[in-house]
Amino acid sequence: MTELDVNGVVVEVDARPGEALLPVLRGRLGLRGAKEACGRGECGACTVLLDGVPVMSCVLLVEEAAHGKVTTVEGLADGQRELRRAFAEEGGFQCGFCTPGQIVRASAVLDVAAELGDEELRREMSGNICRCTGYTQIIAAIRRAAAGRETTGGETTGGETA
Repeated sequence: MTELDVNGVVVEVDARPGEALLPVLRGRLGLRGAKEACGRGECGACTVLLDGVPVMSCVLLVEEAAHGKVTTVEGLADGQRELRRAFAEEGGFQCGFCTPGQIVRASAVLDVAAELGDEELRREMSGNICRCTGYTQIIAAIRRAAAGRETTGGETTGGETA
């Protein structure tokens, strides 16, 4: 048994040595926001935060995750209303498959540097692939969420205002 801190709740999971975090999140914990797509850590559909840093859960081993705090898109639900609203208002998704990973990564980017230019934002988001939107709407959504943080005093991944 391995102990994980997922979305602020400590859980014990039965995981094999060398098992990736993604199937544990989806299959054993019922957290289906992170998606399996490439299975190689290249597309970003499975992005979660480990101690606030975006990581690909399809290649992160459970034993590595056990040393930190894992936050999934479900764990961001309360703290990222403005970001989710901005994605909807700007059309930052079409099919929605990549959206959870995009929101998780965007949340981390905004928590560290909400003042990035468009090219810097594109670079920061480059680990998350979207085959539908062409990224313009995603960058616009992140910009809108950043502007919303400035007018409301900020949001953090924990749902509290800064």
